[in-house]
Amino acid sequence: MTLSILSADNIVLNKELTTKEEAIRFTGQILVERGYVEPSYVEKMLEREAMTSTYMGNFVAIPHGTDDAKEQVKTSGIAIIQVPEGVDFGDGNIAKLIFGIAGKGDEHLDILSNIAIVVSDEENVEAIVKATSKEDILSFFEGVN
Repeated sequence: MTLSILSADNIVLNKELTTKEEAIRFTGQILVERGYVEPSYVEKMLEREAMTSTYMGNFVAIPHGTDDAKEQVKTSGIAIIQVPEGVDFGDGNIAKLIFGIAGKGDEHLDILSNIAIVVSDEENVEAIVKATSKEDILSFFEGVN
């Protein structure tokens, strides 16, 4: 069975997270539970965050593993966590959407660019943060599957 890169099972609505570390661990755990990555990938996500913030602006953070974490990726996947109250990613940068990504080979670059296209539009971000169903969120990323 091949996993699609993004499915409704990879989306969490209305999550409350209090710290950046909690947010990254929670996001990484979804990637682990859904079979995209080895459990050790989560530590590589935290390591990556320590090097440079994965906060992208526009209420969006895209935590992912370090370059050397690639061997811990079983197959490419995305987890989307909706955090309407926001979580501080440092320096007062509040993330309301967290995209955990795992890319096999160089696929993470395509995944990142697909996400960036959607979230570069503030109206899209606002709509995704306010979405009440996983299907509504999926509709923004139709081309990512």
